[in-house]
This record gives sequence, structure tokens and C-alpha cells, in this order.
Amino acid sequence: MIKYQPIDPLVSPRFSGIRTFMRLPNEETLEDVDFIVAGIPFDTGCTYGIGSRFGPQAIREVSGILKPYNPVLDVNVFDHCSGVDYGDFPTVPGFIEETYEMVEQALVPVYKKNIIPVCLGGDHSVTLAELRAAAQVHGPMAIVHFDAHSDTGDTYFGKLYNHGTFFRRAIEENLIDPESAIQVGLRGPLYDGRQFKFAQDAGVEILTNWDVRKMGIKATITRIREKIQEKPVFVTFDIDFLDAAYAPGTGTPEICGFTTFEAQQLVLDGLKGANFVGFDIVEVLPSGDSPGKITSFAAAGVAFDFISLIAFNKQQGN
Repeated sequence: MIKYQPIDPLVSPRFSGIRTFMRLPNEETLEDVDFIVAGIPFDTGCTYGIGSRFGPQAIREVSGILKPYNPVLDVNVFDHCSGVDYGDFPTVPGFIEETYEMVEQALVPVYKKNIIPVCLGGDHSVTLAELRAAAQVHGPMAIVHFDAHSDTGDTYFGKLYNHGTFFRRAIEENLIDPESAIQVGLRGPLYDGRQFKFAQDAGVEILTNWDVRKMGIKATITRIREKIQEKPVFVTFDIDFLDAAYAPGTGTPEICGFTTFEAQQLVLDGLKGANFVGFDIVEVLPSGDSPGKITSFAAAGVAFDFISLIAFNKQQGN
């Protein structure tokens, strides 16, 4: 029996009620759930446009329009999964290392119970805390990183932690397995031509936007699946993976990115059946979004696809 699922929109209109993700119950529980949706409202790691601390509430606000059946995967999420909106993890505005400790402490019990968290950022610095918690239970993981930026910088003004360094720190701390790591969609001007060297030397596969355009979406999906195989995998999706026309509401937008349809192809076909550990969607900046909130809608759609992948695995008996 599925204990936790959204309010029935035929009983209560979708624009009604408290703004939880998909109108799921707001329950801080780890009993009888397959996944949780949790916010990490922190943006002190930003190096340019700030305000993604308001990303979780913006994504939740528009998510009420989502319905439970995913036609691409042919799965009704709540026929197979129980899930809750867990609320927001604690953060300390202005203090990144303290926030890391609090988020890690909050997430370890989730991973220990084999519950899959779908986290809503926040800037991309928060992913390091998620990976630290996951690695305590699962060890070094495969990772699929959808982003315009590599996030493998070493320091920024002499500091180790911000949204542009999380991937490098994750390699250094042995949280991920570089040989099972793939970054997809990197593009835009760089500080210098050696910016990808650290990750590539460690064994990370990098498919830039240009690479994907030349090889095509289908071949990119094949490379993702070959890279992660059946290993425990963490998926992190920076909303600036999308072209700025589809996601203007982000702190570091880049031109020449992907459409929402291409992103959905890569997520659903590239990750279907994978051994998921956790997901996040980060860098939604509501103050920079269009009046129609297209960035928030895109992020909510990606998060729903993540949940659909969890349900698909359960449907298949995985």
C-alpha cells in the first residue's frame, strides 16, 4: 500500500493548499517512503548572481501543476512509490562549512534507510554536502553531472568551497569514482584552456556542448549508460545546463545550451534503469526568471522526471 502521495486534484484543485512539491504531504518522516523531496535553501557559494536560496520555494510553487503519470516511461509514480516533501534542511546563511555539516548530518539517516533524496537547491555548492553524506553509506559513487560549467576550480579568492569547486572537492575527498563520472553539456568561455585538465586527468569523461552536438543525443545517451553501468549513481542537474532562453532564472546563464526536450531525452533515456543513490536540481534563481516562471517550471519538470525514474525502477522490480 502506498502511504504517502499527492492530494487528489479531482478532490482539491491544483492551485489550492500549501505549496509542497507536487502537493505531497509535508512530513519529516523516513518511515514508509521510497523518496523524499527536500530543499537546501543556500546560495552563499555563488560567485555571480545570488538568490537561489529562494529556488526550493519557487520550484514547489509551480509543481502543483504536475500530474503523477509519466507517459514517456509509462509509469504512474504513486502506483509504485511513497514519497513526502520533507521540508528544508537546515542552513546557516553566510557560512558554507557549517551548512555542509548540517546538511550532511540531516542526509545520512536518509541514505542509511535506502531512501532516495531529491534535493532542490540552492546553489551548486550544496551538492558536496549531499555527496559527503551519500559516500558514508555507498562509498565512492558514479556521478552524472549535467551543467554548463565543470565546477572543478581549485580555489576562489583563496577559498576552497563555492559552487564552482564542488566537483573537484568531491574527487579529492574520494566521494565519487572519477572513472565512473561523466559531465555533460559544458560550454561557454573559460578562465584558461586548462580548466578541464584536473577532471580529465582523474578519469572523468567530459562531453561538452560541442561534443554532444557533433555526436548527437542518441550517442550521448549511450556514453552515459556505458560510463555508469550498474554502479550506484548520483545525478546532479544545474539548471544552467539549459539554454538561457529556457532557463533565464539562474545565476550564471550561458547561451548555446539545451532545450527542455533535449534535457528530458538525456535524463529519461540516459538514466532509465540506473542504480540511483540521489538526485538534485540546483541554481534556480527566481528573481531572474521570466514573468511566466519558465525556469521554475523546467526545474519542477526535471525533478518530476527524477521521481519517475525511481518509480520506473520499482515498477520493473529493481
